[in-house]
Amino acid sequence: METTFVAIDVETANPDHSSICQVGAVRVENGVIGDSWTALVDPETYFDSWNIEIHGITPSMVRGQPPFPNLVTRLHDFVGPRVVASHTAFDRVAIDRAHDRYRLVSPGWSWLDTARVSRRAWPQFADAGYGLASVAAHCGIQFHHHDAGEDAKAAALVLLRAIDESRLDVPGWLTRVRQPIDPQRSRIPQQGNPEGPLAGEVIVFTGALSIPRAEAATRAAQLGSDVRDSVSAKTTMLVVGQQDLEKLGGYTKSSKQRKAEALVLQGAAISILSEADFMRLAESRNDVV
Repeated sequence: METTFVAIDVETANPDHSSICQVGAVRVENGVIGDSWTALVDPETYFDSWNIEIHGITPSMVRGQPPFPNLVTRLHDFVGPRVVASHTAFDRVAIDRAHDRYRLVSPGWSWLDTARVSRRAWPQFADAGYGLASVAAHCGIQFHHHDAGEDAKAAALVLLRAIDESRLDVPGWLTRVRQPIDPQRSRIPQQGNPEGPLAGEVIVFTGALSIPRAEAATRAAQLGSDVRDSVSAKTTMLVVGQQDLEKLGGYTKSSKQRKAEALVLQGAAISILSEADFMRLAESRNDVV
């Protein structure tokens, strides 16, 4: 079984994901916790009192500490070619945005979200309560929450516990987290959250997405969009994934996309987006809430 990976956690100075003020990393080799590394980071921006209350890191504590660009080479070297685990997408987004902020080349790591692992490994966390503290308590893991090094180690131990109980290794979990939590419950048509930032949108998906379509539908609905199976005059957004030409009957576009384009020519207000563009839109709208 492949059980080698690195777990990463970061803390931020304010709501901007790129404002990393602490990074922690733990290396796991063949299922055994190995080297660890924790560093304070000068975020080169302001500290929000709410963030300080969560992690206890203050401006005076990071004064004189290196900014993110001065640590990035060491971080890349520590990870190497390994899969990177983190609990929720927060740390992945923070790392990506810090690279973007400083115009650094993204390392292109393969990430494994241990919150998504937890939701599939243990039924009680399928829909709620899958924060790191709750999952760690279930696994009997004691740690000091909101310290990046401690959180990284806890995420690593959670993944090792899930591997042990499921007999799925790291590649196995990389596949499993892209599948529905419960295939029997997966569904595409969903009503959107009326309070969400995308309320009023009617979305249809076509093509192969990077995540299961049912999960994409749930994300869109949580952001406020109604999700439908087919394109109609009521559709406002078509999200296009990768197309399999062998399934298109000689066409280069799916029947949904062709119908959407025909409706647009008739005056319908339908936006046609790639999956990547939709994810960026959803993320930006989510940040506004």
